[in-house]
Amino acid sequence: MLAQAQHIPNVLGCSETRLHACCDVDASVLQELSARIPGLKTTTDFRSAVADPEVDLLIVATTEHFRLPVFEAAMAARKPVLTEKPVAATLAEARHVARLVAGSRVPFCVGHNRRCSPAMAEARAVFRRHMSDPQPCPWRFRRPGWEQVRDLVGAEDGEPALCIRINDDWMSWKSVHLQGANAEYGLLLSEMTHFADLACWFLDAEPRRVGVASSGVLNHATVLEFAGGAIASIFMTANGTFAYPKELLEAFGRGGAVVVDHMLEVRTAGIAGAPASKLYPFLNDYHPEVGAQGGLAGWREKRDAAREESRRRGDSKWILCAEPDKGHARMLAAFVEEVRGRRPEPVSPVSAAVRAVEICTAAIRSFREKRFVDLAELRAVT
Repeated sequence: MLAQAQHIPNVLGCSETRLHACCDVDASVLQELSARIPGLKTTTDFRSAVADPEVDLLIVATTEHFRLPVFEAAMAARKPVLTEKPVAATLAEARHVARLVAGSRVPFCVGHNRRCSPAMAEARAVFRRHMSDPQPCPWRFRRPGWEQVRDLVGAEDGEPALCIRINDDWMSWKSVHLQGANAEYGLLLSEMTHFADLACWFLDAEPRRVGVASSGVLNHATVLEFAGGAIASIFMTANGTFAYPKELLEAFGRGGAVVVDHMLEVRTAGIAGAPASKLYPFLNDYHPEVGAQGGLAGWREKRDAAREESRRRGDSKWILCAEPDKGHARMLAAFVEEVRGRRPEPVSPVSAAVRAVEICTAAIRSFREKRFVDLAELRAVT
């Protein structure tokens, strides 16, 4: 689904890439793609696809339960890989992938695409500048006794606090989402890996402890404690609605605030020189005549129009119109830059992906054992 919704269109739309071959175990999917894309090679054998001399880069969009054999073949053939997240189904396998990539020295990118979302990238830059060089703010007036409060707060003022909220609707899921181990702990690995990586990247901090409170397997509140004192909460609910924005990130520190609302709107307060609000364009906007003001207000109007379109057509896919730019296409373009040697830093390194799997593994243990889990416990096991 994600390959057809994102990766294939992004490859076709990138000026520096050409879609040469697609591999899938379902021959009917390949037939459909061949009918749509003239000249496309197809195969049900991933090894032949990897070995194809015309293939320069692979995008792996299989389930995490079948990625390692593809990675091994790609690294042996010295071909760069952009893979969906999580990088592996277990922490042990994720560490194995990291060793494999380090040994091959082949470019490898894990699809934590929020790193490449324009709204997220700009919000992070604003927040990091503020945290390293805060400017005086008139809102931080000093009331009587502020010296005593300052002595209690101390270094805490320089340590940020982050909140990430994910609103989802379980009725949109397929049965595969809650098969196997996911039936026990929900999406604490397969989906939360995005937000574990996002928290570490946004705060530029190393996690230390993880704790989870839950309501069944659908709703989780995860708390991360970082070395140095920063904290983050990740609240995932599946009792929500697609009629409301899915993702909200709020970052606070040194008297300032940065808010990223559904990657369509960034708001700031208490940060000198930063705009109070900035709006970002929609993708797949099938109703440009509606909600022309943009931002969250415009998105709500477009979503209402999409809902009515879905009802008229009897087709729920219309609800996916007017989406935010989550960074998928930009991640591919940035990875091509990395592969060509024009980008010095990795887009989304495997080391960060392993860290995200560590956090999710600790969250699963916390969910099972009802306690905070120190990441040192996991790192002590090789």
